Amino acid sequence: MSKCNIDNVDAIRNSASQACSILKLLANEDRLMLLCQLTQGEKNVGELESATNIQQPTLSQQLTILRKDGIVAIRKDGKFNYYSIASDEVIQVMQTLGQLYGCNRS
Repeated sequence: MSKCNIDNVDAIRNSASQACSILKLLANEDRLMLLCQLTQGEKNVGELESATNIQQPTLSQQLTILRKDGIVAIRKDGKFNYYSIASDEVIQVMQTLGQLYGCNRS
């Protein structure tokens, strides 16, 4: 086992802090369901509501949280807002979760 010097400890602490921030955002069933749908591609609110059975007020609240933290991006097209995953780290985490637990299991 290798020893950590102070520089490595600081880098590890920084990485741990970044990971904790992402994991805190993902520690919500509704947000995980939304991100699972968005791993399949860009979707609008109506599509997300239909696919997840999350009611519109809750859906909008969770999308706002994800958007403010840079996890999802929004694209406006006429009267529709389309959402997609904007974070490469979150895409990787969701792929791993999909492999472990499956996003599309019945």
